[in-house]
Amino acid sequence: MADQNLNGIKVAILVTDGFEQVELQRPRTALDEAGAEIKIVSPQDDRVRGWNFTEWGDQFPVDMALDRAYPDDFDALLLPGGVINPDRLRIEPKAVQFVKSFFDAGKPVAAICHGPWTIIEAGAARGKRIASWPSLKTDLRNAGAEWVDEQVVTDGNLVTSRKPDDIPAFNRAMIELFSQATKDRRAA
Repeated sequence: MADQNLNGIKVAILVTDGFEQVELQRPRTALDEAGAEIKIVSPQDDRVRGWNFTEWGDQFPVDMALDRAYPDDFDALLLPGGVINPDRLRIEPKAVQFVKSFFDAGKPVAAICHGPWTIIEAGAARGKRIASWPSLKTDLRNAGAEWVDEQVVTDGNLVTSRKPDDIPAFNRAMIELFSQATKDRRAA
């Protein structure tokens, strides 16, 4: 991943309490190492708390409240999973609109595990090949997506993975997509 340069690329990580902690931390570290500027965006103003596999995890500072976040200020979006986080986000109209704005603008989005729930709610799953946690299979099919049981899937400006074990492949594909998609948008 060292050859992928994300210097100057601004990435929003949209979460609320209950995100799978490793699905934020490890992709964030990979993005940091590639030079991206990262902001944790949340409907909460101060801190968010992760879920560490079977129990509550650490708290993380929110860099920008969702009310003050503008999709135009970001080049890419990361949607960590966990069950609680995307279930809460998909019923938050401002979160759904934030996600939808990235798809409408053709910006790259990366989602892992249950993260695609918010993509479904944003109306952006139809016609896409999407990997996710297996329990989302029916939800994705009902939304018009093709659910696939693969480590990582890139379909246009969307990269998805199934679970924490997939994070190394997810990180590589996410950085490649973010790098290429933002180069293409800036060249246009």
